Formats: sequence, structure tokens, C-alpha cells
Amino acid sequence: MNRAAATQGYDADVIVVGAGPIGLTTGNALRHHGVSCLLLEERTNVKAYSRANNLWARPQELLAGIGLRDILAENAYAIDTINFFVNGTPTTPISIADVASPYPKVLYSGQDVIERTLVAAFEARGGRLDRGCTVIGVEQDDEGVTVVLRRGEDGPEERRRCRYLVAADGAKSTVRPMLGLDFEPERFAGCMNRQVDAKLSWRRSREPDQLWFFYYERGFAGILPVWGGYHRLFFLADDSGVPDRDPTLDEIQAVAREVTGDETLTLSDPQWLTHSRFQYGVSPGYARGRVFLAGDAGHLSLPIGGQGMNAGLHDAVEIAWRLAMTLRGEAAPVILDSYDGERGGEHARLSAQQARGFRWTVYRGSLTDTVLGLAAKALPNLGSLLQGTDDMQQMGVAYPKSLLNEDRLSGLAEVLRPGPKPGERAPDAAVMHRGETASLFPFLTNPDGHTTGWALLCFDGRFADAGASLLAAVEAVAPWPWVRPRLVLAGPMVDGADVPVLSDLDGRAHGAYGLEGRPALVLVRPDGHIAFRGDADRADRLESYCRKVFGARAAGSRNGLAAAF
Repeated sequence: MNRAAATQGYDADVIVVGAGPIGLTTGNALRHHGVSCLLLEERTNVKAYSRANNLWARPQELLAGIGLRDILAENAYAIDTINFFVNGTPTTPISIADVASPYPKVLYSGQDVIERTLVAAFEARGGRLDRGCTVIGVEQDDEGVTVVLRRGEDGPEERRRCRYLVAADGAKSTVRPMLGLDFEPERFAGCMNRQVDAKLSWRRSREPDQLWFFYYERGFAGILPVWGGYHRLFFLADDSGVPDRDPTLDEIQAVAREVTGDETLTLSDPQWLTHSRFQYGVSPGYARGRVFLAGDAGHLSLPIGGQGMNAGLHDAVEIAWRLAMTLRGEAAPVILDSYDGERGGEHARLSAQQARGFRWTVYRGSLTDTVLGLAAKALPNLGSLLQGTDDMQQMGVAYPKSLLNEDRLSGLAEVLRPGPKPGERAPDAAVMHRGETASLFPFLTNPDGHTTGWALLCFDGRFADAGASLLAAVEAVAPWPWVRPRLVLAGPMVDGADVPVLSDLDGRAHGAYGLEGRPALVLVRPDGHIAFRGDADRADRLESYCRKVFGARAAGSRNGLAAAF
């Protein structure tokens, strides 16, 4: 199934409501997987200013898997350092790029730039974008979803038909309440954010390769690059004595000079001046029947750590591969059912974490400020202790309670050398392939050209006699040709299987997975998260897992299937 047009009786296999970054990423991901997709958007044009503008390491990995990361990076600044100041005292800069990812540098662009790039990619992939229409109704049945829409206040009702619907229509989603998934957000009182995107002149570097954050009395501020030679300045602070309106440029400049300690700081050519108050919350569910929520349609995110859009990018990638497999007939119901718990649970976790960080950041009080000031002088690395770089980069996103998880590894070896468990991100590691230095990641993403391929890593554990078990595992998954085996060998070569062989004599891959001295099987999902672990000599357990998750299927040609996509 690799078509832009839908099957008879449907306008598209999947309709996505909302053409912001999350809706556009969902549409691009669906087209990457060969699924017909129609995007419906109320706005007639891309927003002329930027809201969300950063891409962390883990979302970049997910975007790379659907062919979007590099085109977004072309119009983005690469950030490697974060500078922290506490009550005017500098702390040791954080090397934000010090994470184990192929994309460690944070990308800073602009939402308008991101949207234009994604629109062009979506249309180049055969996607269809319909602007100027408002969704006023959603009707589900056993075969699909009917979307009722209107153009303008007095336009006639129109109907569009699809098999599945993804609502990515933002925090003011019209679809969410139609599903009974609305929620009452929690509000923070007594604080306000004032913000500007403008040209910046000051005594610090203007190179777009670093960020600045300032803890100051009763507030927290940041200075970040925005694409086109601009910077964003924001000030989260107690609202005492602050007018409840958008700030003027002179007001922001005065606050910025005081907070940064730079009396020469000058702002000019403002693109966007705004103010906002804070509320947060998560939908009680991310799925209802054939309709799914993604991005801000399912949560209200706080401006702590730039997590909102990035969390939504996970949603976009996660729902797209599930829908593609389901539409192809490659998935048992559990694959689509797992989206709700995984992403809903992760958003609830992130929301609680952001709320704690927000309270700490904005409601510190004078005593905490005093303690922070003393700590900044005694602990030069206080900035990293306050922020936690791995968490900011979303490298720790995991699904420990996923319906797709199955762990059959146990015993003393697992206690002594624990590796990443089902639900966690599969780590990268250096290996050799055909005499060339390589890494695992290219063998996990779109294995052998199959866009929703699952990678089966067969580790020999450095055992010379593990070959027979590994070959049995390769044979066990043959009925599901989208499962692509790879032999990871720290011991002798294994002949007899027409699959990639990754040499790991130095044990880096075995070590990353906690499998030195233990032959094992690790099945990795299309999103790079581990689904199954088991002993290599129990291929029957792997086969049973595949039947549960994929259903029974007659064996097919791997090469033929790969060529079809």
C-alpha cells in the first residue's frame, strides 16, 4: 500500500485535522509509510511568527526515521552550550550536546520556518492539504470516520470520509471535546510570561550556537536564537505590579538589562511581543475508537525546557507507524491499542514533571533565592544539576507499561549487567559491517528499506556455539517479513543466514545492551524502542510474541516486499 489516493468510498485512509508542526509531521510520516493522507487546516496561511522553535536529540532521531530531520536542519541553528546564571553569578556552562545520540546538538529554528518546510515535504510526498475549513462534527462507525466541516461562518456543510482520524488541531482543539476527552486545566496564579522575538545587541556573543538562562529574584528568563538572525527573550516572573497586557519593546529591554546585568543590551525590529499566563493538563485519553489525539490537542504544556512541540513529535511518529501497519494488515489490534497508554502516560509524566519545575522556577521565594545564590558560588556545575541534560533532550522517554512489552530475560546475569528493557530506547553502538566501521542505528531505522520494519538483533554473547540458536531465531520470524534480523557477533562468524552480520569483537554493542556473556534476542520497534527480549535458545518465545503482536501470516519474500516500498 503506497498510494496518495484512498480506496473507493474514502477521501483518504487517514485524515489529519491541523497543519501545525505536529499535524504536518503526522501527514509526512503517513506518506513516508505509503498511507494516503488529507490534512484539514482552519488557517489559510502559515503563521507569520514563531511559537515553538527547538528540536531536541530524541525527536531528531524520530524525524530522521521518516526522512525529515535533515531538511529541517538546513534552516536551523545547532546549539551545543547552555549558560546558566543564578542571581547574576555564572555557573559552569552545560554541554547540552553531551548525549549518546547521532544528533546531540539542539536545533533552533522557527515554527513558521518549520511549517513551510514540512508543507513542502508533505506536498512533494503526494499529500493533500485543504486550508480554510473548520471541523464542526466527527461521526464514527465500524468502517471509518466521517468528518463534517464548514468554510466560513455561513458556508454549507461538507463531509470527508476516512478510515482513521488524527486530531492535531492544537490546545483549542475542536475535535477533543467531541470525543468526550476534554479536561479542565490547572492554572498557576500570580505569575506571567512576557516575551519578544527581536534583533539583539549586547556584550555577550550573538552567534546562534548557545542559550542563556537566568534565575533572578522572583523569576526565570531565557535568551534563545530564532531563525533569521533574531533572538527570543522571555521572562517568567511574579506578576506583582506588571500590567496585564502585551509588553512594549522598551519595557522588555529594561527588564532584560536588569536581569542580564548588561546595561548596553538593545532590542530592535520586534517580530512578536506577547504575554501569557500558565495552565497545564492532559486529556484523560489519547484515543476514542478510530480517532486519535496528537500534540497540543491532547495536552497543555508549560514553557519549561521547550518540551511541548517535541513531545507532540513523538505522538506524530508513534501514531503514523501504527496506522500504517494496521492498514496493511500487518498488525494485531494491540499495536494500535498501545498508542493511548503509551503517549497518554508519557504526557501525564511530563506534565507532572513540568509542573514541579515550574513551581521551583517561578515560586522560589527569597529563601530559595538566597540558597541558590550561595550554591552558585560553591557548585560551579549548578546549572546542569538544576536542568538535567538527558531529560531535556528527551532521551529518557520510555514506555515501561506498554501493551507491546515482553521481557523474558531474568536471572543473575540480568542483575549484574542490566541492559535497556522493553519500552526503553534501543541504544546505538559502534560495530563493523562488511569491513567498514558502522553503528547500530542505520540497521534499526527503516530496516532494509521497509518503512515500518522491526529490527531483530541476534546477539551471540561471545559464545562460539550460539550460531544454531541465532539461525533458528531468524527462521522463526520468517512469516513476518517486516521483521528484519541482524546478527550481532562478538564470537565466530555464523554462516547460513542471508541477513546483515554486525561484528562486535570489542563488545560495544553487547555492552550497551547488557548482553556480554549472554546470547539473546532483542526486537526493536519502528520507533527505536525495544519491544521484546529473550534468550537466544528460546526462539519459540519470540515466535509466540510475534503471533500476539502481528497475528498469523504466511511467509513472503523479504526482497519482494522491500522493493514494493
